[in-house]
Amino acid sequence: MTGQELYRKARRRIPGGTQLFSKRPELLLPEQWPSYYAQARGAEVWDVEGNRYIDMSYAGIGATVLGFADPDVDDAVREAITRGNMTTLNCPEEVELADLLCELHPWAEMVRYARCGGEAMSIAVRIARAHTRREKVAFCGYHGWHDWYLAANLASDSALDGHLLTGLAAAGVPRSLTGTALPFHYNRLEELESIVAGHGADLAAIVMEPVRDHEPEPGFLEGVRELARQAGAVFIFDEITAGWRINTGGIHLTYGVPPDIAVFAKAMSNGYPMAAILGTGGVMQAAQDSFISSTYWTERIGPAAALATIRKHRERKAPQRLMETGSRIQAGWRAAAERAGIPLTVTGMPPLSHFTLNVKDAQAARTLFTQGMLDRGFLATNAFYAMYAHEDRQVETYLAAVDEVFSEIGEAIRENRLMSSLRGPVAHAGFYRLT
Repeated sequence: MTGQELYRKARRRIPGGTQLFSKRPELLLPEQWPSYYAQARGAEVWDVEGNRYIDMSYAGIGATVLGFADPDVDDAVREAITRGNMTTLNCPEEVELADLLCELHPWAEMVRYARCGGEAMSIAVRIARAHTRREKVAFCGYHGWHDWYLAANLASDSALDGHLLTGLAAAGVPRSLTGTALPFHYNRLEELESIVAGHGADLAAIVMEPVRDHEPEPGFLEGVRELARQAGAVFIFDEITAGWRINTGGIHLTYGVPPDIAVFAKAMSNGYPMAAILGTGGVMQAAQDSFISSTYWTERIGPAAALATIRKHRERKAPQRLMETGSRIQAGWRAAAERAGIPLTVTGMPPLSHFTLNVKDAQAARTLFTQGMLDRGFLATNAFYAMYAHEDRQVETYLAAVDEVFSEIGEAIRENRLMSSLRGPVAHAGFYRLT
């Protein structure tokens, strides 16, 4: 069965076709994206039809910071399996990991675990609400699929626009949560000041990603923290995407702004399910005032994978390589676009880079880029997530292919044949319901 055939079957069996919105082929290259993998190693992926690709796109949606099937992490996981992954007792690795996380983040004193980012953020918000005995949450950025966050779209279905994914539907979220999630935009401190002025006495938490597409303006992160202190709200950094990219730990360490709670998932365990909520003792103890508990938060593989990932990440100085690789990619995009005569904007920290083609029918141009790169053996879109496993030769061949494809896009734009150059539909943008 081909990947396309398997995906058509999946859409009949799985609502939306995939378990993760970001892996929907319609967002990448409709009717052509390989969709399913048979095996992966390093930065290489083989699809179910045996085709080999170099992944220069989302790198497991940011989870595999060291690379696919990292041998050291996989050895630790195999050892955990051999010794028994689940019993009636607790695994000692969860205490060892808590010590390591607090060593890396000296401001933190206590840790709770989950197994994915969205649920970890829900735990963090629950703890903040338990600590403050308040309900409202101010936030900026993207924080997952749970009710506390999507409640922002109950009053207005565009409230979450500008927070990574547009048009996120709030169907199924209780109407009683209307007005409990209050959005503000990154680097717009005045918006948060307005929220605190109007709702400060009711704010349980201020939640944000410390960095994503743009650097914080001078004083912004410090200003948010001070507003949280003034309001008596818990200051929460969502490090699910940013963490482990530019240092070993949370990116907030680089900026010198400690939160009350930081949340990690994705890259902390290199593709194995694991998430951590760490915070100050006074705030984290509030977890005891609520019921926060789940069987599979006690299994052994997640902590074992996280310990192996974090130790290798630190010992190999992985962040330095991630930054160097990402910087090369960003520079290569800019140079290729200039040669092709295509106006281009690059955003994001180097290990999590994105480009925007500033042209008419930009989404068609981006789709043509993915099509052309796939033809050359690359999984590629307008984003690049760096992995420690990315080799110099892979970066070089990727940038050579980018140069060729950008040139083709430039010609297609000048000759007004962008659409006719596509072999399938234009990729979707934002949240779409698939039928």
